[in-house]
Amino acid sequence: MNPRGGLDANGARRRPRWGRRTPYGIRRDTRGERREPAPQNAAATYAALDLGTNNCRLLVARPTPDGFRVVDAFSRIIRLGEGVAASGRISEAAIMRAVDALLVCREKMRARGVARARLIATAACRAAENGEEFRSRIAREAGIELEIIDSATEARLAATGCTELFDPGANGIILFDIGGGSSELVRLNRSRPGRNGPPTPEIVGWASLPVGVVTLAERYGGKTVSREIYDAMVEEVATFVDRFAVDHCGDLESFHMLGTSGTVTTIAGVYLRLPRYDRRRVDGCWLTDDEISRVVAELLAMSFEQRAANPCIGAERADLVLAGCAILDAIRSKFPCQRLRVADRGLREGMLVEMMREDGVWGEA
Repeated sequence: MNPRGGLDANGARRRPRWGRRTPYGIRRDTRGERREPAPQNAAATYAALDLGTNNCRLLVARPTPDGFRVVDAFSRIIRLGEGVAASGRISEAAIMRAVDALLVCREKMRARGVARARLIATAACRAAENGEEFRSRIAREAGIELEIIDSATEARLAATGCTELFDPGANGIILFDIGGGSSELVRLNRSRPGRNGPPTPEIVGWASLPVGVVTLAERYGGKTVSREIYDAMVEEVATFVDRFAVDHCGDLESFHMLGTSGTVTTIAGVYLRLPRYDRRRVDGCWLTDDEISRVVAELLAMSFEQRAANPCIGAERADLVLAGCAILDAIRSKFPCQRLRVADRGLREGMLVEMMREDGVWGEA
């Protein structure tokens, strides 16, 4: 990929674009011009971007013999879905926050010489009536071609990104991803190992719940949350979990839960009493049911100011964390389980694994 982007019709330097996926990894810009083919060697640099309802996250990585090595990362809370539930539209303020964050991502991809990328948008863009208009504007103003994925793809990517955290001694896993605008539930069997690279998940069933931390907090309020309000949130979410639980709870024997979201990583950070968030301590850690319950009770007893002052929550998440806890409690009520593993990974890692597997960087599975 030419990091300088070529010249436009007026002789000015064109900004590079990333994101349009075509057969065999060939990249074409909006003019249809051919770009570099997808790389077939371990030196190639890949990027995965997840533009969610609350966060914009980027990972840049290079393949290793059994996975990949992250060489750059970016994360920023942009609240893209703020007000979408009420208005049906992504607001101008949210669009500007997204453009600013995506320009940073574009420069990071250019600086790292990214040759293969997948750049996705999730629930907020699916729900907003101006989702396609937003996507076109991002392409025009940030030089990034977003792919709005469906909930089935979101569930698959989350599972693919977390396979290394599956307990090999468990017969099954209930994976959940609590997002800003939706939450995904996935029932998985033990992963099928490949000869090289990360294992492949076996998805038995999945469901997308039309509730996330942003939508729930906007509806019930996030700054002052009484026990009654909290219980009402749990009850609402539980109605969406019911059908999935009926289909996938009865035959579970030796299983554990696996959570990938800001909610569970926050709970882990608070439980560990970290002076500042540390991914190395959180990713892959185990929490018991009792430990989670104690942290949730602690968060409920805090004021908004106390939550904002906690180094693992912060002011940007202080009004969302209890909505996330309510979603988690609704899931826990339907899937009683003594063990939960925390994942600070998910969609981006899943995209990287899928791209590298498509390119054959680890050989045949």
